[in-house]
Formats: sequence, structure tokens, C-alpha cells
Amino acid sequence: MGLLPQLKHCLLLLLKNMYNNLNCNSKILVIGDLMIDHYIYGNCDRISPEAPIPVVEITREKRTLGGAGNVLKNLKAFGCTTTIISVTGDDENAAIVEMMLQADGFVSDGLVKDASRCTTIKSRVLAVNHQLIRLDREVTESISSQVEQAVVTKVRDIINTYEVILISDYNKGLLTASLVQAVVSICQQSSKIVLVDPKGLDFSKYKGVNLIKPNKKEAGLATGIAIKDKDSLEQACKRIKEITNCNDVVVTMSDEGIALFSDSGLNVIPTKALDVIDVTGAGDTVLASLGLALCSGKSLYEACVFANQAAAVVVSKVGSATATLDEIEQRFNR
Repeated sequence: MGLLPQLKHCLLLLLKNMYNNLNCNSKILVIGDLMIDHYIYGNCDRISPEAPIPVVEITREKRTLGGAGNVLKNLKAFGCTTTIISVTGDDENAAIVEMMLQADGFVSDGLVKDASRCTTIKSRVLAVNHQLIRLDREVTESISSQVEQAVVTKVRDIINTYEVILISDYNKGLLTASLVQAVVSICQQSSKIVLVDPKGLDFSKYKGVNLIKPNKKEAGLATGIAIKDKDSLEQACKRIKEITNCNDVVVTMSDEGIALFSDSGLNVIPTKALDVIDVTGAGDTVLASLGLALCSGKSLYEACVFANQAAAVVVSKVGSATATLDEIEQRFNR
């Protein structure tokens, strides 16, 4: 057996062992920006006489949980016990969020309603499989200190129920620097692992998390380092580790795979995607996969291998998708 077949055989054994030992009863808490993804489908056969714009005749609509809600759905697909802590408006869309959570088997006790905000909703108009326009209704200003305290109280009340905490930041105003630091402090006191999917240019607000998972573009923007090769990638990871004082950095790089940077150095795991149709939500899948694997006692390398396989499954689907353990194993065995 040649070297490459041997390596693939070893990796297959590693993954099979991992699947057999994943704790699908893991208890994982998600804290992040929850929103509604609203899809409007229709036919477009003519131009409006009022302006040079297409007229879409609506045929159907669909609403799903978006943002951190996609992390939640990925964890459910793995069989994990999970819930979310987030902030919504006190409006009609907040009621829709609660109904969707309950319909998917989640509790809505972790929601804090803020009458000064609207519930985030992203409406996409699609015709002939093409997105024509996206309409966002949202408030992105930072939450008030009163709302922040309400969120912190909810975290403190249930922290001991969960083993791993996933912070999913979509930069909608929930995850202020002070809130993140309060959550990190609570988790450190309770010996909980904290993983964060960051947004924005200032990664210092995530100081003290165990692991931070930006994508390649986010890593470059946050550090001011143009990531062009392995050396510049390593420099960016080192800088992120300095800024956040985290233990490990994981960078998702689309078709280039996943990079893992720890005290032992940089390790790049090539992508396993065979058919890339839509990368929407792949980062959410990676965050959920890392959480499950680490909660199951796997090494960070094993967790990244597993996350890479899970991401390969979801990018072969349309929209924000999820992957089951069976789908992941079948994909690798091709």
C-alpha cells in the first residue's frame, strides 16, 4: 500500500473511531444573534411599466431561523441537547421566532425581549433560482446595559446545565465587549469551554475565550495582514492569539480547507468538499461541529477533521443547511 492510500486509510479509521465515540447527548449552549431568514419565491416574466425593474409574481414564502439559529439547528441535527440565549424585539416577528423555536423542539426561555429594537429579519426575493434583492429589517446598535444584565442573568442561571458554550456573533448589537467578557468570566468560574465565531474588526472583545473561529477574510481584516500563503496565515493566527489570549485559532478557508493554529504550530487540513453548491451557513456548521467534538473529549485536530467533513456536506446543499452524522460518514466513504 502506497503512502497516500495509507494516510487515507488511517484517516478513515480515525473518523470511524470518532463517529463511534461522539457524545450526541452533549449539552451545548448557544449565545448569539437570532434572526428570521425569510424567502419569497416567484416567477419573473415582465418588467414594471412604472420603472425599469422586474415584476415578481409570488408563488410561495418560507421562514426559517437564521444567524445563531442555524448553529442551533446544526446541533439538533447531531442529536445534541441545546438551547439559545438571545435578544429579540417585542414585536410580531419575535412571536414568530418563538413559534419556530418551539416547532423545532427548542425552548424559548432564553430570549430577552427589547421593545426598543425590532426582531432581525432578512427577506430575500428569488426568481428562477436567482436572488433579485435582499431586504433587511434590523437594529444593530449595542443593547442597553439593562438588557445586557438580563442576558447575563440568564447565562448565569443555566450555565451549569451545559458543557460547552458557543458564541455566534453576527454583529447585530447583542454581543457587546462587556457582555462577552461577562460571559467569559462566568464560564471560567464554571470551568466551561467557550468557542466563538467572531464578527467585526476588534477581536479584543473576545479576550479569554478558549477558541476563536474566523474565516480567512475576517482573520485578515482583524489583523491587517493580507493572507496570501501559509506564512502570512500563520502570522495572522499568531496575531489573533495575541489579541484574544485564546488557546487556539481555527480559520475556515472555503475551498482551501481549515487551518488550526495552537501552541504546536499551524496545521492546514485540506477541504473535503466534492460538490460546492452554496457555502451559506457553512461557518455555523463548523462551529457546531467543533463544539460537539470537543464536548465529546476529542482533540482539536480530530474536531477540525470532523468539522471539515461536516462543512463538505452542507456546501453541497442549497441555503443554510445542516448535516447528520450519517451524511458525514457517507460523504467521507465516497
